[in-house]
Amino acid sequence: MPHHQDDRADLTLLGYTNAMVSTISSPPDEQLVEAALAGDHGAFAELTSRHKSRVFGVAARFAQNGAELEDICQDVFIQAYFKLRQYRRDSPFEHWLLRITTHKCYDYLRKRQRIGAHVSTDSMLESGYEPAAPEPAAPHPHLERLYAALAQLSPKERLVITLLELEERSVMEIAELTGWSPANVKVRAFRARASLRKLMEKR
Repeated sequence: MPHHQDDRADLTLLGYTNAMVSTISSPPDEQLVEAALAGDHGAFAELTSRHKSRVFGVAARFAQNGAELEDICQDVFIQAYFKLRQYRRDSPFEHWLLRITTHKCYDYLRKRQRIGAHVSTDSMLESGYEPAAPEPAAPHPHLERLYAALAQLSPKERLVITLLELEERSVMEIAELTGWSPANVKVRAFRARASLRKLMEKR
């Protein structure tokens, strides 16, 4: 019987990249969740590594500086770890994790409002994370006005306008992430746009 190399070697010989081989051999999220629940800490570490960039990307829209961004993301993964048994397999793990991220961001927005912290444009940009910019952009007066206006919205307004306009989420996706009804999402989005428009006109 002829000797066959293992599948990974075959894939490499056929010209597949290491990243593609790794993707093929990586266990799905659900399998890692089961392993983590069984006590495999390495499995949860793999889940964290796999999804941290997405969590950071969403949280960066709301964090006022690098330190707060780190705090939000740490809180997200701590809560995910301790509530892992509450994850139901009726939706992808990433969706469940982003719901936690959304609620944590909202918590931080409310906390900031309670302590009366007014975020300046400079403090929003100092860490290199641009909360309102989907892509790196050259400084522009209108963009700075937008940052400043977003910082003055209420937590709910900031949350819905960021998810809708900057994250480009649908009404149904926002309803799933926040727990609000689709009708409430639409109403809050309408009010948020109106508030943002007024703030922009004043500046």
